[in-house]
Amino acid sequence: MRKTEDIIEKLVSNLKPVPAFALKRRFAIAALSALGVSLVLMLAILGPRSDMNDAVTEPGFWVKSAYNALLALTAFFAVIRLSRPDGERGYVFVWHTLIFVAMAVTALVQLGFAVPGTYRTLILGSSALHCPFLIVGFASPVFLANFAVLRRSAPADPTLAGFVAGVAAGAAGAWVYSWFCTENGMAFVLIWYSLGILLTGIIGSIAGSRLLRW
Repeated sequence: MRKTEDIIEKLVSNLKPVPAFALKRRFAIAALSALGVSLVLMLAILGPRSDMNDAVTEPGFWVKSAYNALLALTAFFAVIRLSRPDGERGYVFVWHTLIFVAMAVTALVQLGFAVPGTYRTLILGSSALHCPFLIVGFASPVFLANFAVLRRSAPADPTLAGFVAGVAAGAAGAWVYSWFCTENGMAFVLIWYSLGILLTGIIGSIAGSRLLRW
C-alpha cells in the first residue's frame, strides 16, 4: 500500500497548474496560423479574384463569407468544449442548424426573385463538381492544426470531437475559398459549400475515432 502511495506521490509531484484559457489559446494560435497558410495556398494556387473591387460591393459576396465564418466560429467554440473529458455535447449542432436554416431561407428568397432561366446557374454555377474538393483542400492546414491540439487534450467522445474539428476546418477552408469563388447563387453556397464542409467533418470523425482514443 505504501509503495502505491509513493508511486502516486511521485507522479503528481511534478505537476504544474495549467494557465487559465490555455486550451482556448492553443486552439486560437494553431487555427489562426493555419488559416494564414490556407490563405497563402489560395493565393498561390488560384490567385485573387480579378473582379474583387466589384465583388466587395455585392451583398451576396458578404453573405457567402458570413455563412462560412459563422459556421467556423461556432464549430471552433464547440470543439473547444468537446476537447475536455467533461465537455458538454447537448447543444453542439444548435447554432449550426440555425445558421444553415437562415442560409436556406436566403437561398429560397433569391430563387423566388430570380428569373426561372437562371435557376441552373444559381444552383449549379460553373464549379459545382470541384468546389467541395477545393474546400477540403484549403481546409487541410486548419484540419491538421485542430488535430494537433486535440491530440494533446482528452475528448470524451473522440469521434464527435473529430467531426466538429473537421467541420470547423471545413468552414474555415470554405471561408478562404469564398474570397476566390465567383459564384453568386446562395443555393450554390448552401449546397456545394456545405457539402465540402460536411466532407471535411466526415474525414474528421474517422480520424478522431482512430487518433484521439485515450
